Amino acid sequence: MTLRFVITGFLLCSCVVTEVHAEEAQDSDLQKQIDELSAKVDALEKSKPALPLRFDGRIQLDYNLFDGAYNAAENGTSGSDLFARRVRLGVNSTVGDWDHTILLDFAEGNDHIVMARIRYAGFGNGVRVQFGKLREDISLNALTSSNNLSLIERSHLADSFSPYFRWGASAYQYHEHTGLRWALGVHKNDAFGASGENSNGRLTLAYTGRLTWSQLVDQHVLHLGAWHSRRDMGGNTLSPRLARGEVRKTPIGLVNYSAGGTTAALDSLHQSGIEVAYQKQNILLEMEYARRELKTMLASDPLNKSDVDGFYLTLSYFPSGEVRPYSTGSAVFGQPRNIANSWEFVTRLSRFNASSENQGTDVTTYTIGTNYYFNTRVRLMANIIYSEVSGPGQQALVGTEDSGKALAARLQYLF
Repeated sequence: MTLRFVITGFLLCSCVVTEVHAEEAQDSDLQKQIDELSAKVDALEKSKPALPLRFDGRIQLDYNLFDGAYNAAENGTSGSDLFARRVRLGVNSTVGDWDHTILLDFAEGNDHIVMARIRYAGFGNGVRVQFGKLREDISLNALTSSNNLSLIERSHLADSFSPYFRWGASAYQYHEHTGLRWALGVHKNDAFGASGENSNGRLTLAYTGRLTWSQLVDQHVLHLGAWHSRRDMGGNTLSPRLARGEVRKTPIGLVNYSAGGTTAALDSLHQSGIEVAYQKQNILLEMEYARRELKTMLASDPLNKSDVDGFYLTLSYFPSGEVRPYSTGSAVFGQPRNIANSWEFVTRLSRFNASSENQGTDVTTYTIGTNYYFNTRVRLMANIIYSEVSGPGQQALVGTEDSGKALAARLQYLF
């Protein structure tokens, strides 16, 4: 009995030990599998393409005080306004050779998409293509970002000729060895009074091209450019008011081709411009001239083959020696880098002749301005503007007021 008990006990102990070792082996295998799975998850996380979103924006708070022709509806008495000129938020991302930008504006009670661009830069020769709601390549002054303008409002020329942002597609390329940059675009033409389609519901398009040449030596920049745009108006009527007069919030828009006459339904319009800019260290000179020819639906219309044109000349100066950077990729000037506690002084002569034989106005505007940069994000701007109005339509538009004065001020914050 004793021997049987010993043998039985020995067998029982052997089974227990075997089961314990089996369980330990299973636990070890399970832990190994968990470790391998964790390693695979970590590898997948590291290899997963990142989509970082970058946010930026601007807030521009403006004050306008004006009289004379700007407020002719009130007998030229003083008028004023305080308003948010731009409250914009930009959302950007880059994935490989692709990038996107969405720019939203919440100012003036008109929330809308300013820009919605998708761009591809993976071609070996430097060509970039983009599509969405894009800024058309028209006018150096119009293409300069509102962040970087030296004066509060753009010129008559820019506001009259540039459609700014329109849905479409474009391509551009900068050739470093020659200094040449070209841009070509096709856009939906729903600008200047056009609805984007003709009476048959057919899409109307605009074809735009710009060619520039630049030379950069040390802190000297020479920029030459030309652009052309052919726009199908589809029988729509050209907007009579072409530009406000370089002051934003005024009851009267001084540049008006139909004042004293009638508007016209257009088949198409052609417009062209030339650009010249020269920067010598802290002094920048910009000049542009542009012309538009109208083709009306009826050949007998008095505005058929008539034209409007304009020019501006701007001079800016930084006493502390700051220099505006020039972008060869987009052929525009930017804001000085790392600027702080600095002044800028600016003056501009601008003229736009929107008159024909019996109607329209001819406006000349003189502006002097100063900017104080607290830093790269915060800037105070102040402009004094004086405009003279003449032409066959002057009386119909502004009565006895043939000139107007304005003071414009802005607080700008970039983030």
